[in-house]
Amino acid sequence: MANILICDDDKDIVEAIDIYLTQEGYHTLKAYDGEAALKMLRNNSVDLLIIDVMMPKLDGIRATLKIREENSLPIIILSAKSEDADKILGLNVGADDYVTKPFNPLELVARVKSQLRRYTRLGAAVQKNGHVYETGGLSVNDELKEVCVDGEPVKLTPIEYNILLLLIKNQGRVFSINQIYESIWNEDAIAADNTVAVHIRHIREKIEINPKEPRYLKVVWGLGYKVEKL
Repeated sequence: MANILICDDDKDIVEAIDIYLTQEGYHTLKAYDGEAALKMLRNNSVDLLIIDVMMPKLDGIRATLKIREENSLPIIILSAKSEDADKILGLNVGADDYVTKPFNPLELVARVKSQLRRYTRLGAAVQKNGHVYETGGLSVNDELKEVCVDGEPVKLTPIEYNILLLLIKNQGRVFSINQIYESIWNEDAIAADNTVAVHIRHIREKIEINPKEPRYLKVVWGLGYKVEKL
């Protein structure tokens, strides 16, 4: 079963999350500030991180930025702030999901399961009988879960990989924001615009020479996004 790191300076919240995850059969690790979380990640095998935003020593946003420099594991951010700007900030720094306090523990567990399924299926696991999808200098090897641009490897998060795979497998086809959201998140598209746009921008920053004039991942104004067939 997966190893999940819970990081929050409120020990009662950590213990409550631990109880629910343990009941589901997960093994948990605990940290109470961002620096401790980074140390845990360096010294342990962790499959998913749940991290609070407001913490001493190193907050969740800065910790996520540091983690994303070398690790693509799923990250769920917890925060008492519910404004869209704060959610977008969490996604901007590399989080895969955002849960607002106070939260329903059962909903958090469901989100954990969803992220782990996605990560195993589309982010980290090697599948048999995979395929290589190419357009121009962009290549996605779905057997090895590798993305390359002009022969150079590109590191994507699981959700970024999933979006790119969806589009490159259907080169030239335009997907609406709602179609992308529902395909990737497996839930109804409610206020999906900002969420999808943030991940599209991250992908462009990693695969395009000039993200403002993309060669591969293009917007079709008023309709959605597509990977250009070159």
